[in-house]
Order: sequence, then structure tokens, then C-alpha cells
Amino acid sequence: MDALGHVNNGRYVDYLQDARVDFLFRTAKELGADDLETGLLVARHEVHYRAPLVFRDEPVRIELWISEIKAASFTVDYEILDTEPRRTYVEARTRLVPFDFGAERLRRISPVEREALSKLVGA
Repeated sequence: MDALGHVNNGRYVDYLQDARVDFLFRTAKELGADDLETGLLVARHEVHYRAPLVFRDEPVRIELWISEIKAASFTVDYEILDTEPRRTYVEARTRLVPFDFGAERLRRISPVEREALSKLVGA
């Protein structure tokens, strides 16, 4: 919480990361794109704060999906929200790039990764 009793803006990025890591790692393994588990870097975050979120016992929902796939990057879009009644607290976007840590360089998305990610577009 920040001084005004709202969730701190930096904490939202932690929430988004937790949701993205769970979503991609679990899904990548299920779809046979294991390299996505260990070879990704965040290239960019965009976070749009829509409403303050205050402390409460009920969890919020984080919805996320793949919105764009390019040759050497892909984008995850998110919403942090309540569904009943619908209220959006944050809309966000993260661009991720595949990285070869052994060679210490960016790499292109493999055909297997592209196929797996394509199944998650708008998921």
C-alpha cells in the first residue's frame, strides 16, 4: 500500500509478472515450447492505471492473452479487474523478446514457439 492506502503502482508490475510467468511457463510446457520458460527478457512495460485498488480480503482477477507475435518478440496484454460488477483497475502490456543466454544475444521466435503462442492469441 502507498501513503494513500492504495496498492503501490510498482506492486502492479509484480502482480502482472506473477500472472505472466505462471501463464507462459505452464502453457509453454503443455504446448511443447519449453524454451519460452527460460529464455525471455522484458523489453517494455506499459501500464495504464484506471482506478485505485485498496486493501481488501477478496482477490482481483488478472486476465491476460497474447496480442501480437513478431519475428523476434511477442506482446502480452493484461487487465486487472473485478468481474461483478466489472471494474478495471489496470490495463497493461508487456513486450517480451526471446534470448539465448548461452550465446548472450536475442534470437528469433522458433516455429514451435510461434505455433504455441498463436494458440494463445486473444486467449
